[in-house]
Amino acid sequence: MDIKQNYFEFLGLPESYQLDKQALSERTRELQKTLHPDKFAHLADHERRLSVQYTAYLNEAVATLKSPLSRAQYLLSLRGEDTYSESSVQLDPMFLMQQMELREAVEDIADADDPDAAVEDMYTEVAERKQVFQAEFQTLYDQADYPAAAVTVRKMQFIYKLERDVEALEDKLYD
Repeated sequence: MDIKQNYFEFLGLPESYQLDKQALSERTRELQKTLHPDKFAHLADHERRLSVQYTAYLNEAVATLKSPLSRAQYLLSLRGEDTYSESSVQLDPMFLMQQMELREAVEDIADADDPDAAVEDMYTEVAERKQVFQAEFQTLYDQADYPAAAVTVRKMQFIYKLERDVEALEDKLYD
């Protein structure tokens, strides 16, 4: 076991955007049992520190791979594509216009006749767009078109941010 391995190797899973969530859960439980710091309590400081490092790496790996957006970003980072920092990727002006319209629609939810229905409609819209972008990413990644996949990840980032904004608005509406 080595924290220099990528997350997929560390977890013993195939390096793929498609993820077997059950296999991830099973492997996580196995490793948690093996790496738990209590199992190393009787050992030297070095071994205890390693256990803590391995556990932290495991937690980071699981969190990254569970999220479709984070998993896509991570896979691209393994291929030399940086999608974590603000990107100079040029996005289609039509896409950007749609994002502005969606943001305006979120802002209008509080004043809607039926805010609950408007929130649900927006969640449906977000879910549909996430599904489209995830499928698009999968196709581009499988074709090894990593620059185009990076553009799709940037689009996914917009949708995930929109989803967080809807969640924040929903919390505000129901407080």
